[in-house]
Amino acid sequence: MSKEHIIYKIVPGSIAEELEIEASDVLVSINGNEIEDVFDYHYMVNDEYLEILIRKADGEEWELEIEKEYNEDIGIEFENSLMDDYKSCCNKCIFCFIDQMPPGMRETLYFKDDDSRLSFLQGNYVTLTNMKDKDLDRIIQYHLGPINISVQTTNPELRCMMLHNRFAGDALKKIDRLYEGGIPMNGQIVLCKGVNDGEELERSIRDLTKYLPLMESVSVVPVGLSKYREGLYPLEPFTKEDAIAVLDTIEKWQKICLEEHDLHFIHASDEWYMLAERPLPEENTYDGYVQLENGVGMMRLLMNEFRESLEEAKAPEHKADMMQVLKDEFDGHHKVTLVTGRLAAPFLREMAEEFMEEFPGYEVEILDIRNDFFGEKITVSGLITGQDLMAQTKEKCIGNTLAIPCNMLRMGERVFLDDHTVEEVENALQVPVIIVKSSGFALVEAMFGYELED
Repeated sequence: MSKEHIIYKIVPGSIAEELEIEASDVLVSINGNEIEDVFDYHYMVNDEYLEILIRKADGEEWELEIEKEYNEDIGIEFENSLMDDYKSCCNKCIFCFIDQMPPGMRETLYFKDDDSRLSFLQGNYVTLTNMKDKDLDRIIQYHLGPINISVQTTNPELRCMMLHNRFAGDALKKIDRLYEGGIPMNGQIVLCKGVNDGEELERSIRDLTKYLPLMESVSVVPVGLSKYREGLYPLEPFTKEDAIAVLDTIEKWQKICLEEHDLHFIHASDEWYMLAERPLPEENTYDGYVQLENGVGMMRLLMNEFRESLEEAKAPEHKADMMQVLKDEFDGHHKVTLVTGRLAAPFLREMAEEFMEEFPGYEVEILDIRNDFFGEKITVSGLITGQDLMAQTKEKCIGNTLAIPCNMLRMGERVFLDDHTVEEVENALQVPVIIVKSSGFALVEAMFGYELED
């Protein structure tokens, strides 16, 4: 049976709208070819000349000819971005955070995906264990990239153990296929103490450098450990000394890669520097922030943007305006409480001090929230729940405004991970809540008590 895809939305002003294609219409084929999934669709729709077959709601079929620029989008969106069923993970990784989730949360949070198509669409990291030869062939044929790979280790036997999948070691050979096919890649290593660190980390980095320059970057991130680990593999948190050793290894290889390939290549996530109590590297170390989504360089970028924005705010005309607002609207004193996770709190306090020194009368308190929901070992702001936030702020003197980072909320919604809402927080604390976007400019605005509009 051929696959047909129900159209969810038509982009206003698009070619599809001009041709009177509508939501609920069915895309049957392009140039006579069946569309299996998003890979096929994006590859085929790029052509300058298209013949598409649409079935209308009443069953009538329309054959439409389209002439357009190469790579020009025709403006059709589908409800399922993959245009196919999601592939669930077939591994049982010793570090999997989903296995460490408390019971009773919404069902979607327990779904484990390991779908190579999401790597291209959303930047997800995939283990390659789900990938068939057919999938590899299509990636190479369509020259899709980059593909993001959860490597963990290049030791085949150790990888089988870590992923609890007897095929996980053989899956590493797929990196060779991708390399031979000229496909750009990024890698990730979730580091587990006493498992894939030390000599195994050295081995993994050494092996992965062979894929340069197509393997464009590799991040090393520490395993996240919640309090819900009963029956799971016994993993321990990294200490300061451990973090120093990890950074020493990474920085050694950065020097080698920089000399040989003009690229730092291997990157430590911000957590390592915070745990080791070492200063963050300078911006040029991050090779254009290629691993930002893995927490590599996120704090450096934020601090640099913040200081640039603060310099702009200090300009005499801007500063005079803000001090006048302070006098007229707040009687000379305005307090914002900015909540965050324990990991980022020291850096945010440093920035708050810089801000208050320039703008006396504006008070910014950084309040780090202890993660009681997942456990105190979880220190990132993105896993703070509404209930922890309310419980730990209700007795505090919040001031005029409570500011929360946008990563505490579901994308595009005002809802926390535990389904509490921003409105519930506002009602509980009796203060307005502003959402701080992930930029230094937004952070400066928040310290003044403003929320950037979309």
